[in-house]
Amino acid sequence: MGINTERDIEANLQIGPTDQGMVRLFIEGQGIEIPMDFEPEEARDIAEEILAAAKAADARNS
Repeated sequence: MGINTERDIEANLQIGPTDQGMVRLFIEGQGIEIPMDFEPEEARDIAEEILAAAKAADARNS
């Protein structure tokens, strides 16, 4: 399984700050909860990677 393998799984994603000054990505689906905490700088790096992936996906669709 890789990034291009489609799966029929539904999940919810929540993103927000924690009371400890971290940024949390919280994934919930099919009886599982995954909290992932990141330092603010790490979260900015992840956001940049998401934006770069979106731009690459846009380029493939045009």
